Amino acid sequence: MTSYDYLIIGGGQVADDAARALREHDADGTIGIVSSDEDAPYTRPALTKKLWIDPEFGEDSVPLNTAEDTGADLRVRTVVTAIDRTAKQVELEGGERIDYGKLLLATGSEPRRLDGPEDERIIHFRSFADYRTLRHLMTDGARAVVVGGGYIGAEIAASLSLNGAHVTLVFPDEVLGGSQFPPSIAERYQKLFTDHGVELLPGRRAEMLTVQDDADVGVTLDDGTAVGGDIVVVGLGAEPRLDLARHAGLEVSEGVVVDEHLRTSDPSIWAAGDIIEYPDAILGRTRIEHVDHARESGAAAGRSMAGSEAPYQHTPYFYSMVYGVRWEAVGTLDPSLETLEVHHDTAHSVVYYLEDRGRPVGVLMWQIDGARDAARTVIADAITDRDLLRGSIG
Repeated sequence: MTSYDYLIIGGGQVADDAARALREHDADGTIGIVSSDEDAPYTRPALTKKLWIDPEFGEDSVPLNTAEDTGADLRVRTVVTAIDRTAKQVELEGGERIDYGKLLLATGSEPRRLDGPEDERIIHFRSFADYRTLRHLMTDGARAVVVGGGYIGAEIAASLSLNGAHVTLVFPDEVLGGSQFPPSIAERYQKLFTDHGVELLPGRRAEMLTVQDDADVGVTLDDGTAVGGDIVVVGLGAEPRLDLARHAGLEVSEGVVVDEHLRTSDPSIWAAGDIIEYPDAILGRTRIEHVDHARESGAAAGRSMAGSEAPYQHTPYFYSMVYGVRWEAVGTLDPSLETLEVHHDTAHSVVYYLEDRGRPVGVLMWQIDGARDAARTVIADAITDRDLLRGSIG
């Protein structure tokens, strides 16, 4: 039977950073990575951004070279069906079992799906394989229907429009970005898309995928409207893969519950990335889905598994970039909260999201570089003085 000192379930960014941290702190321990993905670990943010807009960044730049750099044994296209905590084994599809000394759950998330027919031209976008399929289908002038106005949907819509597609973007907000940004910023954000020719269908939800009579693929909206094109890309976010942990009897709430060392309710099992509910040093107990968190929590879990007593104290930031405009944020972006907007000029702004007598719980930095630590400090120090806030980030 195969056995590893450290076994990682999942083959994304978390697995890469965890394996590197393990190897840095334990030169001899055996590392196994079991992934259901068809590709070795790769950099996911590039799939919606850099691969479409940077001609110097090709598909060969996407793999992270995890196995080569760490000596980990990597299995792709391999599904773990169960964890036997008593025997300290995992079971694979087909019945094979693998022993572990310490186990890391890095199962990541599954894209939310729309009901309807399966078709190569309909892509629930998440993986490197999805990128390759979409790139294969993309031709100059292709008609693309993109569903979802969040990170994936907005970034894909922008990238496709910059690559010659005629893009229709369907999203539920009345103004694109309205569920995150105050009106002044949301209107600025939406104008980026209309200025680049993207057709917007605001206030609409896609109910069903379709293959239409004229051979178009498309979606039926909640008002009964049918929208068709050559390609449909669904970018409706993702759900954390929690079933494996839940069926193993680990404590699971909004995510897999871990302590400050990213250890689960089983002392031999850690978890990191999208799937964890953890005690953030600034934000409190939370669950976060962004690459900064994947990287930092993966590395912290690896160090902890190798014996480090240092807690995970990083408060992640998140970001997006469309049409060359980048924004970053820390904490909660909820425009239903009171907001304090500081506009440095027509291109650069900071927005503070306030609750509980003006206490900041989130900071949006629009085209502001190098201010993540300052944003964390504003939240951690609970600065409520408006004049101090206005001068905190510039």
